[in-house]
Amino acid sequence: MGRRIAIVEDEAAIRANYAEALVRQGYDVAAYADRPAALAAFRSRLPDLAIIDIGLGDEPEGGFTLCGELRAMSARLPIIFLTARDSDFDIVSGLRLGADDYLTKDVSLPHLLARVAALFRRVEAISEARPQEDLLERGPLRLDAMRLVAEWKGQPVALTLTEFWMVHTLARTPGHVKSRDQLMQDARLVDDGTITSHVKRIRRKFAAIDADFDCIESVYGMGYRWKA
Repeated sequence: MGRRIAIVEDEAAIRANYAEALVRQGYDVAAYADRPAALAAFRSRLPDLAIIDIGLGDEPEGGFTLCGELRAMSARLPIIFLTARDSDFDIVSGLRLGADDYLTKDVSLPHLLARVAALFRRVEAISEARPQEDLLERGPLRLDAMRLVAEWKGQPVALTLTEFWMVHTLARTPGHVKSRDQLMQDARLVDDGTITSHVKRIRRKFAAIDADFDCIESVYGMGYRWKA
């Protein structure tokens, strides 16, 4: 059986439609109608990727809550929000809670499948990193690509898969500007619209450990760089 994908969606017809499309692609799909059922299942067995709606039954923010609970179980598990809510506030909230991607329900099935495949490609790319690339140290920063562990001044930084890969891309070549296109390619992102939100969240996580953290620099009109 292929990789296991969890779908948490309270509308039965939509849930069945997504599940059928993913099964046709060879994935093993587990579908849940509400947060308690999904959480109970996740505590028993984590999926390889989760697709979550925000509003779940009588919980208007149930998907946000579930994302936080799932992220607490695994910092690396790919999480996609798939919801009808398209406000900037909801998108930023979803990414801040640790989601790797945020899609609205008007997205086509081929687009959804492409996003899922992109996240799995990134997991594979990290697992297949060459030994000499496994450990990256830049001053107080230490990145272990084999274990997917980030540390700043000896303290762990809880980066998601997307965040880890973005930091790795920037820190690999200090002083060199990485364009949004380069970050998209290296971090296996399909849409550059979430890059700014990811960078802001990465900065906050480092700043929570070190209030003086300023290693990720915005270069107007060009992209971002890790300060040499």
